[in-house]
Amino acid sequence: MSEINHPTGRQLAAARTLTGLGQAELAALANISAPTLRRMEASDGPLTGMANNIAAVVRVLYDHGVIFLDGPYSGDGGPGVRLRSADRA
Repeated sequence: MSEINHPTGRQLAAARTLTGLGQAELAALANISAPTLRRMEASDGPLTGMANNIAAVVRVLYDHGVIFLDGPYSGDGGPGVRLRSADRA
């Protein structure tokens, strides 16, 4: 799994959008409540909350093809997300 130390709320929301999952669907797959996921996505900066909840959400997104980027990759750099190519998914 592509590990980053502290995904941000915006990365989480962007990753969920890329996968086409709704908040309720992702929350159910990660076995957390939808309000918990909403709080995670609304957090400013690195995600806060119980580490096991964060790990569960990141795992579901990873299983749906998400790669979390943490650092300068191109252009302005910074944190981001992308989907693995179909042949690597």
